[in-house]
Amino acid sequence: MPLFALPAELTLDTATAVRRQALSALAADASPWMVDAGALLTFDSSGLALLLELRRAAPQQALQVRGVPERLGDLAQAYGLDFLLAPAAPQS
Repeated sequence: MPLFALPAELTLDTATAVRRQALSALAADASPWMVDAGALLTFDSSGLALLLELRRAAPQQALQVRGVPERLGDLAQAYGLDFLLAPAAPQS
């Protein structure tokens, strides 16, 4: 499973560069993608937009996010995007 670690800052100013890095790092593998959000300290809704784009780009929309800061979870819930951060359902 390919892994991409988000940087400490993910805002409108940095999202485009992080997007390029993430897609480059993850696109080489056709298995589910893993994003580590554990280092995130400063972020805005651009972080959620990035995760949504990565989920759409991931093979079979299989994206898992680990290390989610509580504030990011709250922001996702406020925007109705908390499904992005939910644990992956077991595959049968």
